[in-house]
Amino acid sequence: MDLAKITLVMGGQRSGKSRYAEQLIENAGGGIYLATAQAFDAEMAVRIETHQNRRGGLWQTSEEPLEIASRLRQFSTNQTPVLVDCLTLWLSNLLLADRNIETSLAQLDAALQACEGPVVLVSNEVGQGIIPDNALARQFVDCAGRMNQVVAEAADRVVWLTAGIPQILKGD
Repeated sequence: MDLAKITLVMGGQRSGKSRYAEQLIENAGGGIYLATAQAFDAEMAVRIETHQNRRGGLWQTSEEPLEIASRLRQFSTNQTPVLVDCLTLWLSNLLLADRNIETSLAQLDAALQACEGPVVLVSNEVGQGIIPDNALARQFVDCAGRMNQVVAEAADRVVWLTAGIPQILKGD
C-alpha cells in the first residue's frame, strides 16, 4: 500500500497501531520517528525501550513531547516520511503542561496541511468505554475525541486496528 500524504492509524491500547504504522514507513524505505512519549515511571520507560529496540537502521528518531507542530513544520519540505507516535501521549503531555489544547490542535492541523512528504500519525481511541469518574479523565477523553476528529478530517487515509488487523475507514 502506498503512503498517503496524511495517514491516521487508530485503535485501542495494544491493538498493533504502532507496529502497523512503522511497517507503512519501513515499506517506503524508512523515515523520521517523531516520538512523543516521556518516561514518567518505570512501566513507561519499558514501553519506550520496547519501541526503540524494535526500530532498525531505517529510522531517524526525533523526541518531541510538546511541540510536534513545530517539528513537523521543520520537516515540511522534506519528502522523508514522518511517523508521529503517539498523539494521545502528546495530548497527555499538553494537559500536564497546562497548554491550550484548541490552539495546539489548530497548530497541528496547519502543520499537517503544510507537510509535503507523507505523515503517519498514531492515536488511541479512548471514547468507547464508560464515562470517567473524574474531571481530568473526562477532559482527556473529550480532548482526545476532538483531536482524533481534527486529524481524521485532515487525513487522506484513516486506518482502524483491532487485534493487529487493519480496517480502512477512509481513503483507499
